Amino acid sequence: WPRSGGIRGGVAMDLFGDLRRMNKRQLYYQVLNFAMIVSSALMIWKGLIVITGSESPIVVVLSGSMEPAFHRGDLLFLTNFHDDPIRAGEIVVFKVEGRDIPIVHRVIKVHEKGNGNIKFLTKGDNNEVDDRGLYKEGQNWLEKKDVVGRARGFLPYVGMVTIIMNDYPKFKYALLAVMGAYVLLKRES
Repeated sequence: WPRSGGIRGGVAMDLFGDLRRMNKRQLYYQVLNFAMIVSSALMIWKGLIVITGSESPIVVVLSGSMEPAFHRGDLLFLTNFHDDPIRAGEIVVFKVEGRDIPIVHRVIKVHEKGNGNIKFLTKGDNNEVDDRGLYKEGQNWLEKKDVVGRARGFLPYVGMVTIIMNDYPKFKYALLAVMGAYVLLKRES
């Protein structure tokens, strides 16, 4: 390792040295390979959206409001088929006007009208009161249009990586840099 740059400087110099030693064809191949990985991930995501009917088929639980059912960091798998009726006891993910992040809570009351319209009320299992305080001003009930999806399965704590990356942006950028460098510099055997 070079003495002046320390460990960080040494790693960066090695990465740039590897890039310089690659010929242009290898570099183009690695960049194309990286682009294929990114586009494949996007195609899989779009495919999941079509299959599940949900605009966001996978979400991470960001708070403890649904404990003990779901914990912070759990990864939820959602579907959102409009033919399925919403029932009390079901766990839904919904968006409220004025809030960017969807909320994961349980349906506690459902009002069905004769014309097929459904309105419902939600509450976090670990919360003392219902969600009327979270809805936009003047809104007392949610409608089907507010639902992003319904929980169909989960993986415990797998989403903690997402939470860590949101809480510590430097970690996110370091992880992305390492992954990008790995893809660009890995050699085919």
